[in-house]
Order: sequence, then structure tokens, then C-alpha cells
Amino acid sequence: MPEIRVTENFKINLDSIETFLTENHALYAFNNVLDELFDIIIPSLERFPQIGIDFLKRKPLSMLGQLHYDNLSLKCQVAEIREYIFNDYLLLYTRINDIIYLLSIKHHRQLSYDLKTYWRHQIAPETIAQGELVSEE
Repeated sequence: MPEIRVTENFKINLDSIETFLTENHALYAFNNVLDELFDIIIPSLERFPQIGIDFLKRKPLSMLGQLHYDNLSLKCQVAEIREYIFNDYLLLYTRINDIIYLLSIKHHRQLSYDLKTYWRHQIAPETIAQGELVSEE
């Protein structure tokens, strides 16, 4: 049976999910996801490591997504990344020999509630100056 290891990024993602759910008055859901991770998901991955779908077999449709995909594909020539979806969460993991690394976990709506804050630093100032984006700051 493979060993399960949690990456630092996975821990950061869990903290982010906890914050997200707390801000949206749904902290109880965080306890539910932890219960499901430890009681169902991790034991399932130990028994059936190929349960998720091959993440790199589905190419993205956007240009930015394609650039990230190409970069990730180059870095993952030895390992495969698998995607497992449960409830409102998407989990990414990889298996190297007899070790499964939990890479990432995201709630499917984490970005949708606060796009203004998320994208604020990624929008060119000239776009804002030209009035193409209305800012309330």
C-alpha cells in the first residue's frame, strides 16, 4: 500500500479553504472536508492510487492555461499528476514509486467571490486609466 504525504502547498491550500469558508460563514464545511479527506479520500487513494483522472491529458483552452500546462508538462515528465474531484473540491496528487504526494486542493468557488482583490495586482494600470475597468478603491 502506498504511503501518503502532504506537501507544503497542500497545507497552504487547506488554510486557504478554511479562511474562505470562515469568511463565508461556513466553517462547519471545513470540518466536513477534513473528515472526508481522512476517512474516505486518503484510504481510497491508498487502495486505488489510480482513482483520479490523468490531469495532463486534458489540454486547457486558454492561452495562459496552455502556457502553464506546457511548463507543468515539462516538469512532470517522470511523474503523472492525477485529479480527483469530490463534493466541492478538486484535489491534485502524484504518485512516485510507493509514495502519493497530495499536491493541491481547492474549493471550486474560492476565486469567484473576490475577483476584484484576486485580479487587482494582475491588471495593467493603463487598462484602469483608460476606463476599461472600474475600480472603487
